[in-house]
Amino acid sequence: MLKTHFFVLILFMTAIAALVLILYLLSCIFFSPSLDEELQVERLYAYESGYSSFSDARDAFDIKFYLVAVLFLIFDLEISFLFPAAVTLSSLGLTEYAAMLIFLGVLTAGFVYELLKGAISW
Repeated sequence: MLKTHFFVLILFMTAIAALVLILYLLSCIFFSPSLDEELQVERLYAYESGYSSFSDARDAFDIKFYLVAVLFLIFDLEISFLFPAAVTLSSLGLTEYAAMLIFLGVLTAGFVYELLKGAISW
């Protein structure tokens, strides 16, 4: 049975978190500098990518943005899932080894897709 002092502690920590949140929001409101007109005009310029900062949200993006994101996911997932498998490689059974090879096959297929689409051609 849980004692009520655990709930009091949780309520106390929640109240502290809410107080800190309110203090942060109020400090942003009161201490943030107001933007003068020169900075307002500068904010409307295009970013370094060449895209306008304010345009229709349904504009088409270049496919390279998506391909680079997929490429990052492939390498990120590959490292995060292969590191534990590499550490326990000597104790893996046949089923685990086959699952790791299937996983590597799927990642390799994604990498080949990226390669064929030209996302890696710098």
